[in-house]
Amino acid sequence: MTKPAELRAKTVDELKEMLIALRREQFNLRFQRATGQLEATSRIRAVRRDIARIKTLLTERARAASGQAA
Repeated sequence: MTKPAELRAKTVDELKEMLIALRREQFNLRFQRATGQLEATSRIRAVRRDIARIKTLLTERARAASGQAA
């Protein structure tokens, strides 16, 4: 689980890279669960929440940037 303070320190590009990596991990975890190979089931929830945190930060930053441009 990534802490929000750690995420806020990252740039938009770093957040987007993390988002891609987490989505790949989420896909792999779903695949493992479907085939019965998943042992750390709590990781699915943690990944899903990390994805939500990153998407929230990206949205906040996009809104702030559009507010400054207006």
